[in-house]
Formats: sequence, C-alpha cells, structure tokens
Amino acid sequence: MAAVRSISKVLVANRGEIARRIFRTCRTLGLGTVAVYSEADTGLLHVAEADQARLIGPPRPQESYLVIERILEAAHETGADAVHPGYGFLSENARFAEAIESSGLTWIGPTPETIGAMGDKQRAREIAVAVRVAVVPGSRRFEHDDPSGLDGAAEVLGFPLLVKASAGGGGIGMRRVDDMRSLRDVARATQSMAAKAFGDDSIFLERFIPKARHVEIQVFGFGDGNAVHLFERDCSLQRRFQKVIEESPAPGIPEDIHKRMAEAAVNICRATRYRGAGTVEFVVDAHTFEFYFLEMNTRIQVEHPVTEMITGRDLVAMQIELAAGTLTSLEQDAINARGHAIECRLYAENPAKMFMPSPGKLERYRPPAEPGDLRVETGYREHDMVTPFYDPLLAKVIAWAPTRDAARQRMVSALAKFEVSGIRTNREFLIACLRDEAFAAGNVSTGFIDQRREQLLAAVDQ
Repeated sequence: MAAVRSISKVLVANRGEIARRIFRTCRTLGLGTVAVYSEADTGLLHVAEADQARLIGPPRPQESYLVIERILEAAHETGADAVHPGYGFLSENARFAEAIESSGLTWIGPTPETIGAMGDKQRAREIAVAVRVAVVPGSRRFEHDDPSGLDGAAEVLGFPLLVKASAGGGGIGMRRVDDMRSLRDVARATQSMAAKAFGDDSIFLERFIPKARHVEIQVFGFGDGNAVHLFERDCSLQRRFQKVIEESPAPGIPEDIHKRMAEAAVNICRATRYRGAGTVEFVVDAHTFEFYFLEMNTRIQVEHPVTEMITGRDLVAMQIELAAGTLTSLEQDAINARGHAIECRLYAENPAKMFMPSPGKLERYRPPAEPGDLRVETGYREHDMVTPFYDPLLAKVIAWAPTRDAARQRMVSALAKFEVSGIRTNREFLIACLRDEAFAAGNVSTGFIDQRREQLLAAVDQ
C-alpha cells in the first residue's frame, strides 16, 4: 500500500476499538497518529498506541468527545493535519466537519453539506424519493411545539408504527407505538431524548413492518457523481433496535433483490455527489422482499469489517486516500466478494435484565487468537475498567469462511474461546443465537431476538 503524501498525521476524534482500528491503517500508510481521551479513558489501549495523545476533558461525552473546540485544539497542538471521526460522537455532525475544514485541516469524510442533508432522516427520504427509491410510508416532521396533526398522521399510517428522531441514528431515538393511547407520551419522551442526544428534538412517524429484514449496502463515492458499492450486509439481529450480529451476504434474499438494492444505493450517492464511505440502509419485507429506503449513515460503520473480510478492501485506507487525493476512482467490476463473513458484537451487558449495561473491572480478558479467518477488534485489555459513560461494546469478533454455515461454526468456536470475567457479557447469548435452528437456516428478521428471547435465555442458562 503506497504511503499517503498530502496527509502526514491523523487525529482520530474517537475512542476504543474504532480509534485503534484507524491507527492500524495509518501505520500501514506511514502516517502519524494522535489520540484524544477523556479522564475515564486515560489507561485505554488507543491512548497508549498513538504517537501522541491529548486529554480533552471529564468522562461525560458532552464535556470531552462532543466538544468541538477541544478536539480542534488537540489537532493544532499536536500538528495533526487531518481528522478522522470514526463512528458515533461527532462523526455525523455537519458543524464539526465544517469546523475542521474551516480551520485548515483535512476532514476524512463526506462534505458537511452531504452530512447535513443525509443525516436528517426527513431530507434523506426526500432525496431517495427524487431518485425513485421507495421509502417506508411516513409522516411529516413534528417539532416539540407543533403536536397538531400527530394523531391524524398515525391514523393514516396505522398501528403499530415507529416514532423516530429526525436526527437519530444507530437505533437511538426510535420507539414502537401500538395504539393511539400511548402515542403522545412516546412522542414526548422521544423528543426529550432526541434533544439531549442530537440537539434536535424533531420527530416523525413511520409505518412498522411486522416481519422485516434490515439490509444495508456499503457504498463509496468519489465526490464527483461517481460511486460504487461493496455489496450488502444483513443486520437483522437486533436488541432495542441496535445491531448485535451482522453478516454478508444476506441469507435467503434473491440475488436480483441484492442487485436492485445496490443499484438504488449507488443512485442516491450519485445524486448527492457523495464523497467517501457510507452506508445506505433498507428495510426489507421478509415475506415479499419489497425493500424501502430507511436512512443513510454518512460515516464508517461499526460492522465495516464484515465487508472488508469478503472483499479484501481496506475501507479506512480508501477514506484516507480519497481525502489525500491519491484515490480518484474505482471501477465496480474491480470489486469482488468471496465467501461469507459474520460479525458479533460482544457487549458488557446482562441479557437476562433487558440487556442492561454491566460496567466493572475486566478481571480476565483473553480474546482468541487471530488467524487469517478471524479478526478481533477491541479497545480493552485485561484489568481495564469498563465505565458507565460510553457504549458498553467490548469487542467485535469477525469470522470468515467459504460458506455461511462454516462461518457460523467458526464464530461459535471463537466466542467459546473468548475468556471474560469480572463483569456480565452477552457472550453466551450470542452463541445461543448462532446455534439457534432458525438462525442456522437463515430465517432472520428484526424481531428474531424479541420473539425468541426466552428460548435463547434458557439456552444460556443450561
């Protein structure tokens, strides 16, 4: 991989496993690295592994990882000339991207204008409709001081439905409503949460598809109207609307549906002159295979290693090279996929207690060895503290094999060898999901965990 010339040092405005993952590619490209960290993260691996590190505030994200001015100060103090946001925190904040560029630094991501357009769910839906991509039926936007029309919109859509934050993402700011009696209360609660999490309390209503698949297309645009896709990922296994297991190819979906979704995703990128890595998400009716645009994530995804494992492409390297001007195009025919990859998210949480986070000290933490068919991404090591301030993700385990069943069995073996003690985790729950007959047969949907939760928990207790 050729060294990048116009970027020499990258600050990663993030923490934990994603910061370490970006640093790994930076080292391969011959680039310097800068970590930022809160007081709670002082001893974590991403801080120790960076060439330079800067403390940016107290543990609370609102006082550290979400403070734009402190990240800019860290970049200028360390001589960084580029910023990679990772995922979460400020990664889809158009104001942050604009501040980076205005300060003379290189922003490794889409343009602020694109982030603003696609990060707003309502505007993104309008863009999808303009390029003739079907969207899930939904309502207009409702502000906190504009409840009029909420009941009428719900009557038109029908129940059950979803109340969604306009600026939400990652399953945050999304609640199901089953009847008119609870609509107003759920709407107010969602608006309150959205205001705190995103600084935008507007919401909209969306029809709920009873048996749905969550399938997303990995895209990469060059900022000039050209774009390619790197195939799909199935992210249907979720708890609380947040992903737990992802895989590619998506099992059981006809090949022509895969192709049509990929074409729709690329058309959205072309229409917006999208720049860099992104993900176009679709909800697929598990009965009819009709698919609808859901949203676009204008950043690298948590589950991007799944795509890297089947294509052999380094998505982070592509992001950096595009920002540096050394990657200007890529032909669709040059992107190939082989085999099957599955990713499991190992969380510090208690599945028996509604997946509540389980912070504490990692008394024992021994990930399995990583041969070529297995990859472990983590920000922790033995004796580290898992604090309550951030997402409880401990590690991502990604397994590859020539077939889905072989990848599934490889993952079960890897998780069984992952030693963790001192806190509760979802390790055994993940194994139960992988061994479940319906999952083994590829019969997955977004309701899989909710519908089989008692059965899965019983398997864990045995």
